[in-house]
Amino acid sequence: MRNTVKRWSMTAVAAAVFAGVWLPASASDVTVLTAARIHTMDTAQPRVRAMAYDDAGRILALGDAAELRSRYPQATHLDAGDATVIPGLIDAHGHVAGLGLSQMRAQLADTASKDDIVQRLREFARELPPGAWLLGRGWDQNDWPEQRFPTAADLDAAFPDRPVWLERVDGHAGWANSAAMEVVERDLSGDWQPDGGRIERDARGQPTGVFIDSAAALIDSAMPAMDADTAELALELGMRSAVEHGLTGVHDAGVTLPQLRGYQALADRDEMPLRIYALAAGDGDALEWICDNGLYAHDGGRLQMRSVKLYVDGALGSRGAAMIQDYHDDAGNRGLLLTEPAALDAIVARAKGCGVQVATHAIGDRGNQVVLDAYAKAWPEESADHRWRIEHAQVLAPQDLPRLAELNVIASMQPTHATSDMPWAEERVGPERIVGAYAWRQLRDSGARLALGSDFPVESVDPRLGLFAAATRTDAEGMPAGGWLPQEKLTAYEALRGFTLDAAYAGFAEDEVGSLEVGKRADFVLLAQDPLAIPEQQLRDLTVLATYVDGDEVYRAPRD
Repeated sequence: MRNTVKRWSMTAVAAAVFAGVWLPASASDVTVLTAARIHTMDTAQPRVRAMAYDDAGRILALGDAAELRSRYPQATHLDAGDATVIPGLIDAHGHVAGLGLSQMRAQLADTASKDDIVQRLREFARELPPGAWLLGRGWDQNDWPEQRFPTAADLDAAFPDRPVWLERVDGHAGWANSAAMEVVERDLSGDWQPDGGRIERDARGQPTGVFIDSAAALIDSAMPAMDADTAELALELGMRSAVEHGLTGVHDAGVTLPQLRGYQALADRDEMPLRIYALAAGDGDALEWICDNGLYAHDGGRLQMRSVKLYVDGALGSRGAAMIQDYHDDAGNRGLLLTEPAALDAIVARAKGCGVQVATHAIGDRGNQVVLDAYAKAWPEESADHRWRIEHAQVLAPQDLPRLAELNVIASMQPTHATSDMPWAEERVGPERIVGAYAWRQLRDSGARLALGSDFPVESVDPRLGLFAAATRTDAEGMPAGGWLPQEKLTAYEALRGFTLDAAYAGFAEDEVGSLEVGKRADFVLLAQDPLAIPEQQLRDLTVLATYVDGDEVYRAPRD
C-alpha cells in the first residue's frame, strides 16, 4: 500500500476538483496555494490568502494571492476556492497500532449491555477460523444498566471452547472467558496479586474473568504471537485512518522496538503518510536502545523516537488510577501504582542522563503527584527546557495544579476523555476532587503548555471531536446545557493551538510544523468551514476536504 499521492498525478488532479476548479498551471518546483482564508497560527501573520511551497515541501512565502502569483509566475496553482486552510493537526497522544488492530477485531464501543457484546461477538466469530482467539475492544461497564464488571460466565455460555479476550475501552482492563484463562500456565486462584495489577476474584478466590492493568499481561502472554505482516498492517491501517481525519502527525504513545522496526520499514519504502513521533514503551528495552544508539530520526523526516512513555497508575474508569484518598464510590480502594516512586526516580534519572524526554501516564491525583515529585528531583533547575510531559493529567490535587507550569511540565491531555467520563467521573472522585479534574483552563491559565490529543483507540481518532469537546464540554446533543464544569472550557483558537503549535512543541518540532511559516513544512488541512468563525457547537461537523504532508496530498475526501 502506498498512502502518499504524488502531486499532480492524474488521480490527484481528477480528485481535486472542488469549490472552484483548479488545475496545475505548469510543471514547476513551486506551488502557490490560494484559499478564502489560511489560518497560519503565526501571531505575526495570522491570516493570509496564499502560500507558496517548493517540491521539497518547504514553505517559501505567505501573503496576498496576486503578489505570490506574481513572484512565482511559473508556479503550479492550487486554488482551494472557498475552503479554509489550517496547519496540519497533530494528535499528541494516540496508539497507531492499537487503532489498526481495533479494525481487525470485534468493535465493542457503545455497547449498552453484555447481551449486546455477545451478539457482536457471535457475528464477528463467523469470520474467524475454528479455534482462533476471539479478540475485541471497547466495552465499558459504566454504559451498562448494572455498571458492574462482567464475569467469564457471561461469555462462557456462548463461547465454551473458543478463547475470548476483550480489552476495556481504556486499555487498562481486560475480560476473559474460562477458555482463555485455562490457557494461562499459572494458577490464577488464591489471594496473590501481580505487581501493579489486580485479578478480580470471587469470595472463593477464583478469578472472575476481569484483569486490571499489569494483570492483563497474564492473558496477553498466553495468546499466539502476532506475525510481522499483521503488525505492519496494523500500523498502515492506523495511519490511514489518521490522515482521513485531518491528522498530519501523531505522537504514538508506547512504541515497542518491533513496532519501531515496522515503522522503519514503511519509512524506507516511503509509505508513511504522516509524521510519527514515537514515545518508546518504557516497559521494555526501548529506553536502553535509545541510550545505546542515540535519539532516532529517519532521514525522510516522518519518523522520530526521542522520548520514553512510562506508566505510574491505571485508569479512572476501572478504578486503577492512583488516588490520595479512597475512591468516593469504592471505600478502601485507592487504585494502583504501577511504578513505585523509587523505581520511577531511577528510570527518569536514566532517561535524563541519555537526553531522553520522559512522558508519564498519570491519571489519579496521587499518580500525578508522584510524577511531579520525580520530575522535580530530576530537574531542580527551574528554567530547564526539558519538555517532560504528563500524559492525561486527569485529576490533580489543588497544590499540584500550579506545579506543572513551575516545573515546565507539559500537560498532554485529551478533551474527549472529559466528555466521555462526565456521566460518572464525579461519582468516582467526589465533589471536592472533581474541581481539579480535566482542568484545562486552570492549567493553561497557570502557564502550563497543553498538548492535545485523543488517546485513540480509547476515544475516536477524529480531532474534530477533540476541538468540539475542548470548546463546549458537552456531548453530541449539547448536554449538559452550558457544558460540564464549564469554567474549564477552552476557546476554539486555544483548542486548535493545542492540536497544532503546542502539540508540535511537545515533540520538539515547533520549528518544523505546528504553524504555517516560511521555512516550515507544508503540512496543512483543507476544511469546508472555518473552525474559528463557526459556532463552537459545529466544530464536530467540520468537513475535511484534503490532508497534505510536505505539500503532498495524502488524503482527498471522496466526492458525492
